Amino acid sequence: MVTSSKAASQTAADNVADGLSGDIADFMRALRALVDPYRPEQHYMRGPGPKWHAKHDAHDAMDTVDAGAVPALVRVKA
Repeated sequence: MVTSSKAASQTAADNVADGLSGDIADFMRALRALVDPYRPEQHYMRGPGPKWHAKHDAHDAMDTVDAGAVPALVRVKA
């Protein structure tokens, strides 16, 4: 037969063990996160690719004006 003082001490010991195992699990999770080789930010798309540029840069080339084609301001003596 288990007395109430033994039951109370077992409950306290169980709580300490649960808290310690939880702390160890948190520590292991943090340690794994530090040495995890997967970095998703390295796999994000960084902008339009070469196919997009090939398609859209042709339209932009028509919109740009060659600097040699624009008449320059010339000083005129009056």
